[in-house]
Amino acid sequence: MPKRKSSISKASTYQEMGEFWDTHDTTDYEDQTYEVEFEVDLKSEVTYLPLEKTLSSRMRILAKQRGVSPETLLNLWVQEHLQKEAA
Repeated sequence: MPKRKSSISKASTYQEMGEFWDTHDTTDYEDQTYEVEFEVDLKSEVTYLPLEKTLSSRMRILAKQRGVSPETLLNLWVQEHLQKEAA
């Protein structure tokens, strides 16, 4: 059996851990928790670029049909285009 990822749920996968916490409450396990400190180094940047209104509308429709946000769809398209350019 793989090494446990969680001491409380005894889960060996993140899916098992999620299933456990979907049906349990952390307040029932407060005596088994402890305070931790950690730092998060986010290296994300948002850049706003103008987009024609008609293009924006079409993108929103397509994104909704695909079940993603317009921002995600645009990022995927730009990433694909840049990869093709680099090849």
